[in-house]
Amino acid sequence: MKAAEKETVEKKENGTLELEKIYENRTMELENVKKTVGNDHDEPKINYRGWKAMPFIIGNETFEKLGAVGTLANLLIYLTSVFNMKNITAATIINIFNGTANFGTMIGAYLCDTYFGRYNTLGFATVASFLGLQAIQLTAAIPTLHPPHCAAESSTCKGPTAGQMAFLLSGFGLMIIGAGGVRPCNLAFGADQFNPNTESGKRGINSFFNWYFCTFTFAQMVSLTLIVYVQSNVSWAIGLAIPALLMLVACVVFFMGTKIYVRVPATGSPMTSVAQVIVVAVKKRQLKQPDQPLLSLFNYIPPGSINCKLRHTDQFRFLDKAAMLTPEDHINPDGSAANRWRLCSVQQVEEVKCVLRVIPTWFAAVIFHLMINQQHTYAVFQAQQSNRRLGNTSFKIPAASYVVFMMLSMTIWIPIYDRIFVPFLRRLTGKEGGITLLQRMGIGIGISIIAMLVSGVVEEHRRTTALTKPTVGFQPRRGAVSSMSGMFLIPQFALAGLADAFTSIGLVEFYYKQFPENMRSIGGSLFFCALAGSSYLSSLLITIVHQTTQGAATGNWLPEDLNKGRLDYYYYMIAGLEVLNLGYFLVYARWYEYKETGTGSATTIEFEANGEAKQSDKTLV
Repeated sequence: MKAAEKETVEKKENGTLELEKIYENRTMELENVKKTVGNDHDEPKINYRGWKAMPFIIGNETFEKLGAVGTLANLLIYLTSVFNMKNITAATIINIFNGTANFGTMIGAYLCDTYFGRYNTLGFATVASFLGLQAIQLTAAIPTLHPPHCAAESSTCKGPTAGQMAFLLSGFGLMIIGAGGVRPCNLAFGADQFNPNTESGKRGINSFFNWYFCTFTFAQMVSLTLIVYVQSNVSWAIGLAIPALLMLVACVVFFMGTKIYVRVPATGSPMTSVAQVIVVAVKKRQLKQPDQPLLSLFNYIPPGSINCKLRHTDQFRFLDKAAMLTPEDHINPDGSAANRWRLCSVQQVEEVKCVLRVIPTWFAAVIFHLMINQQHTYAVFQAQQSNRRLGNTSFKIPAASYVVFMMLSMTIWIPIYDRIFVPFLRRLTGKEGGITLLQRMGIGIGISIIAMLVSGVVEEHRRTTALTKPTVGFQPRRGAVSSMSGMFLIPQFALAGLADAFTSIGLVEFYYKQFPENMRSIGGSLFFCALAGSSYLSSLLITIVHQTTQGAATGNWLPEDLNKGRLDYYYYMIAGLEVLNLGYFLVYARWYEYKETGTGSATTIEFEANGEAKQSDKTLV
């Protein structure tokens, strides 16, 4: 057989003959174009400051959280005691506010990645948060901006007027705007300060997430103790002025570091690329999946792209059709597709796959945070109807301050985990983080089940003690205070904090590392959207349980007076949901494929700027 005929047969066997005909046509179109080189040398060198920038970033976050948490932590008590709202009304407003603030992060992340960049978004959002806190403080400082004081013995109290609610909600609105910008950008902005291409930079990013949450929980502890004490025992006006002042300090600290920050510019809407892949895949749905799909994929990465080159994966293979070349597709002189709504690169396809693979964790995060929501709402009501005296003294721990034990649990565990457990596990497993991020999250979900079971047992004991033994007081508009010590609530808060340290930190790091680089703010917002979904779901569950159990034989599970309800049943129901969530998460974790940028190889078709097609089988970096 002649050499030419033999070559033709081989090409037919490996499926490349038809593709070469397409490439010959592209070569005719591009034959007059000069090859471009040296793009990497034209890019400005980035001066990563790493930990030198952290005092400003973590300092801003610390003061921002001192301000925001200092107001929000006791807001439930503020609405019921100063604005004279009922428990369910106040809890619903808090859940809706938290949900809206967290869902707003998706809009903030989109504007950040598309138009403004993280630095500008953070600066604007921090100022908006300060204005919102100042507005809420004025509702306490100016008598005409809140309802008249309600006497403890009064059974009916005058609620807020429309004008008073409007002013209060304007403060909430500004805080929602601030949260929408700060929450999705702050972590990503901090991680941007480390060089992801060096070992020290990678370790810096890993430690940054842990220490970020450590300082975050420290700020919450201060807010839930000192600031809440001032609000509950000294003055609401002074207690709410302190967070507003701290937020002003956060603004100053953030802008002080302006000159040393690494500012990753906005690169345009990353969602456009996602839409293009989906649209093109639908248009080319009639194409037959080839036996060797990698040989049919068009590969192009624009110069200056901040995204790492991704290895081709076999999941969601229907999307690969968006990168399959057809005779109707045309290539620009620089190697890019002439019409990106008709042909996408394999890089674009893999970026969309990254997003789709991550989405299922959102549902698991929503259910997980139901447990956290209960510790911030009904666990506070539990504390109100428990004996909060410290020993034999007359000092009473504010009900909202019990949440500090959840923060204390996180604060103690995070350094131990980062400095002791991670190095130990790294030596055993060889993994950079000791265990995988999904394993870390799964452990947290498992602990959340235990936390809710303990919460139910403690509530049953508190209620039984209140009904069978002498009480130690009366909580206005609620009921008798059980003689059970509030210290019995510590285990459930400590377990909730431990679960949060595993799952929440793991989620944030997971989203940061698994999303494409130009979508990291959106990835960060997905975490807060999970908090939002959990807040809305918690509010829905409260409403359903309240209405469903009103006429039940067991009585209303969630009345104003917890001694007349069955809050423990509600906690057991949440524990059941967490069991189902753990099963769902374990199935998902077995299916998931981590994003790979530095290992593996893929054979793809690349177009050089001189119009020549080349087949590459190389490591993707």
